[in-house]
Amino acid sequence: MGGTYSDLQVWQAAMDLAEDIYRITKTFPKEETYGLTVQLRRAAVSVPSNIAEGKGRSTQKELAQFLCHSRGSLFEIETQITLARRLGYIDVAQMDAIRQKTVRVGQLLNGLLRSIRPNVAA
Repeated sequence: MGGTYSDLQVWQAAMDLAEDIYRITKTFPKEETYGLTVQLRRAAVSVPSNIAEGKGRSTQKELAQFLCHSRGSLFEIETQITLARRLGYIDVAQMDAIRQKTVRVGQLLNGLLRSIRPNVAA
């Protein structure tokens, strides 16, 4: 697989998701600055960061491992964005928009994993 991490569609989509998370969390209450805001932002940054780090590794097995870390961070985002909705920090439309992006990034991650896993010894 050639190119750099920034050429990957999944990395680009993950960056868009992270940007959206940063915008949404700007509106969270001040008391969440060191709580849910930082948790969501860390998870959001982790998704494209792990894609980039995995792409920079030597083997496809390592890439697969980092892609799985990214997928785990996506699940964190989905959980935390649901909590943000339940706490009234965002509305249903905002939650749905983030969920749509997490689903898309997840699909891209799964597709990339499927494409490299036949080449990765278990």
